[in-house]
Amino acid sequence: MPQADVTVIGAGLAGSEAALTLAENGVRAVLVDCKPEKLGPANADRNFCELVCSNSLKSNDVTTAHGLLKAELRVLGSRVLEEAEKCAVPAGSALAVDRAAFAARVTERLCSCGAVIECALAGGEEPRGLTIIATGPLTLPPMDAFIADNFGSLHFYDAEAPIVSADSIDKERAFFAARYGKGNGEDYLNCPMTKEEYDAFYDALVTAERAVGHEFEKGEIFEGCMPVEVMARRGRDALRFGPMKPVGLTDPNTGKRAYAVLQLRRENAAGDMYNLVGFQTNLKFGEQKRVFGMIPALRNAEYMRYGVMHRNTYIDAPSSVDMFFRSKKNDKLFIAGQLSGVEGYVESIASGKLAAMHALRMLRGKEPLPLPETTIVGALSRYISTPNDDFQPMNANHGLLPPLGEVRDKRRRKEMYAERSLADLKKYTEMY
Repeated sequence: MPQADVTVIGAGLAGSEAALTLAENGVRAVLVDCKPEKLGPANADRNFCELVCSNSLKSNDVTTAHGLLKAELRVLGSRVLEEAEKCAVPAGSALAVDRAAFAARVTERLCSCGAVIECALAGGEEPRGLTIIATGPLTLPPMDAFIADNFGSLHFYDAEAPIVSADSIDKERAFFAARYGKGNGEDYLNCPMTKEEYDAFYDALVTAERAVGHEFEKGEIFEGCMPVEVMARRGRDALRFGPMKPVGLTDPNTGKRAYAVLQLRRENAAGDMYNLVGFQTNLKFGEQKRVFGMIPALRNAEYMRYGVMHRNTYIDAPSSVDMFFRSKKNDKLFIAGQLSGVEGYVESIASGKLAAMHALRMLRGKEPLPLPETTIVGALSRYISTPNDDFQPMNANHGLLPPLGEVRDKRRRKEMYAERSLADLKKYTEMY
């Protein structure tokens, strides 16, 4: 392997952000990944920075936790977020991207940034020098054994939603609209259902045959990516208060709100593929076609990709890392991405950015600076490093932030979280 100031292992969201941050700051960085020679069990694209589960990076609204996290990353100069915004597809107030274009753009930037790309399967030997491990939740052996030995491993099961061909959707039984009129009016394609249609669909869904029977039914399903059939078992109306909620949508064909609505979101800029929003699933492929085909607009849907379930891993972060994403055993070793205990695309980008920033400080002979706890990035850093007997992966959320005091107006409270965060982060960057 070429000599490096910092080695980054894994070229997903976190690893790509780390490598770009380091190389574009003049650091000799080596990025190690098995692509393009070998694909992992959930990969389909030989480019780096592939989005596997969904093409949405969630809300851009700064009054939401995910929108605030993006605003913080812009302040910190996230390279990967910058590329994502260049590949955006319509998605209301959310940032969704053309996956193939996004992966291609990040790969091109990585190849031209000065980093050395090492196409190899990372081994389990002790890393030399400063190293950022960002191999992702489906880490291949022998690296997974090294991570388990050094950090301890936990696991949960994750699921992906199906993707259908746009031409195969019955547009006469669907309508374009974003919830509450947000966006440009054509951001989501909505598939309405009557009570009778929903009841029949629900009964078929909860009795449909699944691909994995018992392995993931032991409390190992992550709430943020729950299979739709598992969610449905919580009650007949669970989906109507979740991914199929009809609120904020009026069917122009009837002038009324439907009983239940499945939203479809563009998968790419061409608009020739749509994914089923919130419909992660573990049903057998034939069952997906049969059951989801009971939604009128999807009666003759052509599936470009069926939903699947896979095992994701993450470390026991509170016992093994500090707030800088740095190993407690070896201060030259960092871990980033979903492995570290952050959950979500943008959270993974953030962890890669922070690990690289802290490594840069160490290269310059300085200790890393703790991030303000009033920021989402700072709050996530503290979450993964705070003792917790029931540690679970964490998304960005306002509950991680210190309270503001008595602010009754919910919208104003969220605005104040954003104002405080961005002001404090600006002061932090001036010190860094």
